[in-house]
Amino acid sequence: MNNLYSSFLVFLLINLACFNSYAQRNSTVSDVNAVLLNAGENKSELEEVLNYFKNKNDTVGLKSAEFLISNMDIHQAVNYYWVDSSGCKIDFNEFSYQNFKESVASFRQIVEKKGQLTPVPFNSEDIKTIDAKYLINNIEVAIKSWKNSKIKNIPFQIFCEYILPYRVTIEPIQKWRENYQEEYKWITDSLFSLDLKTVMGLAQIDYKTSFLFTWNKESRDEPLPRLGAKHLIFRKKGACEDVAAMVAFIFRSQGIPTAYDYIPLWGTSSGKHFLNTVFDADMNAVKFDITLPGSPVDHTLPREPAKVIRTTYSKQKSSLAFQDSIANIPPGFMQTQNYIDVTAEYWDTRDAYSKLYQTEMDNQVVYACMFSDAKWQPIWWGRSIGKNVVFKDMPKGTAILPAFFKGGNLEPAGDVRINGFNNELELKPDYGNLRNIIIEEKQGYLIFRNDNMYSLYIWDREWKLVNKQMYNDGSRTMSFENVPRNVLMVLVPEYSQGKERPFIITEDNARHWF
Repeated sequence: MNNLYSSFLVFLLINLACFNSYAQRNSTVSDVNAVLLNAGENKSELEEVLNYFKNKNDTVGLKSAEFLISNMDIHQAVNYYWVDSSGCKIDFNEFSYQNFKESVASFRQIVEKKGQLTPVPFNSEDIKTIDAKYLINNIEVAIKSWKNSKIKNIPFQIFCEYILPYRVTIEPIQKWRENYQEEYKWITDSLFSLDLKTVMGLAQIDYKTSFLFTWNKESRDEPLPRLGAKHLIFRKKGACEDVAAMVAFIFRSQGIPTAYDYIPLWGTSSGKHFLNTVFDADMNAVKFDITLPGSPVDHTLPREPAKVIRTTYSKQKSSLAFQDSIANIPPGFMQTQNYIDVTAEYWDTRDAYSKLYQTEMDNQVVYACMFSDAKWQPIWWGRSIGKNVVFKDMPKGTAILPAFFKGGNLEPAGDVRINGFNNELELKPDYGNLRNIIIEEKQGYLIFRNDNMYSLYIWDREWKLVNKQMYNDGSRTMSFENVPRNVLMVLVPEYSQGKERPFIITEDNARHWF
């Protein structure tokens, strides 16, 4: 009886696995067909790719092609070209020159001859522009790199997501794999005698000796939000978002699964950041920030992120844009479908619960907002359950405002929630319990300037002015009377650049910044 049961169980498991594989295959084929229907005149190019691998009886190649094509309809390139004063397109290709310096000099000569030139940005959908030759080459070179890699015993799905893609974000489409494969072959060679983390350290040394990190040094005077793979190794410079993309190109070219991660907002500061995760042979995620002055491996974030987002190539059913129209979603990464939340890999998190003022119905989308650049900005979302909402995996040490997005505007949906490291606190101003407060200078947050006006605001569904006064006594403190307890505050000087941080003052007069 036991043998019979065991045999039946094995039979059941095998058939269940076959059924799941069959169901997944059917789903992928269905997605491919849906994309082909929307590819327009480019449909024949994509079909040529599928037929190429079918005729070769190349199962891995075919599944790779199906993965790319089935998710291709959410991807596009952002690029531009130049026109003269009469609107005629200028024939200029920076890669026609020996180096970037020569291309810039040549472009300046064109400007001297033609006069003022104007950049014309444009978007191009991948499903309508990718040609068969390009996609076939990308797939075959990627598979070859994977098979020759020291890190080849990884799941096929990981290969598809973090090695196979021909693009990282919205950069111009360029043929890059073979150039990167040759230039960074030393990484593959090194892995046969050194461990992955050591090689990642060597990659940082190579980057620092050959690449200019332009953050806080120069800006890009062209409508190109992301540099292409060829731009990066040709120009040998770029901003934070470009550097993280270059790392992905480099390691993927060597058959090493590498993710492109980013922090859309810092939770307690202004700005954003981009970095990477590299997976080793055992599928351990190794954090990698090549721009750091110290070791780039397994680093700790310097401050609280609002969220850490990992870009995927494939559509994620968990994304809000997969479930709702982007017209109902605030501008930003939440309007895309290809990302996952990996905040818990980088920072201590908890699910943040908020009470809502009111709700029209269950299952209404509510946004978690954090204060950055002098305004509340949506960074995550949850769905209402009655008069409550839960925001999953929110970083500790942050202040969260629940809000609705209606008519293109954010409307507060509940009181500010402090998601502290040890405690949680709901900030509902207590006007019946006022107090006097003393605000001291704090390096990095607040330095008083003589003969300047300072305004104290509290949050109560909007920023409300409590009082304002001139600082001119040199005491390095300012006092304000009749301030409600249990409230979020912000002190704004007349010379504000929008970088002030909100804070609370607890009953023991301790001040906590967010």
